[in-house]
Amino acid sequence: MAQLASGIRLDLSDECKSKFMDLRRKKNYRYIIYKIDEKSQQIVVEKAGATDESYDTFAACLPESDCRFGVFDLEFTTDDMCQKSKIFFIAWSPDTSRIKAKMMYASSKDRFRRELDGIHYELQATDPTEMDLEILKDRAS
Repeated sequence: MAQLASGIRLDLSDECKSKFMDLRRKKNYRYIIYKIDEKSQQIVVEKAGATDESYDTFAACLPESDCRFGVFDLEFTTDDMCQKSKIFFIAWSPDTSRIKAKMMYASSKDRFRRELDGIHYELQATDPTEMDLEILKDRAS
């Protein structure tokens, strides 16, 4: 458990790391959405998407007016016709979310991201246009 800059003590559920390792090593999931459970003061897994789910499905799972952390495993083909995979960490913090939620997510983001070993790229998004699939593809290539 860590004391965050906001003064909130926040812990990660065991499921957070195990699901991420399943995504990274076993490729059991395409994405994972995490949320902060304010009552238990834990970051928990809200949803893990099956390997056949799309980026659009992932993006649609992010609430319009609340913050979330997301991890997405982007598979793509390079110009050399090589199959690649890059893992993105997305900090979703829409403008319409509560100030307390924005503070909690902002103060826990760096520590949480460090716990997820194997992230290639990070995005901060307040609007769906800031995390468009083309943006991810540009960053990965």
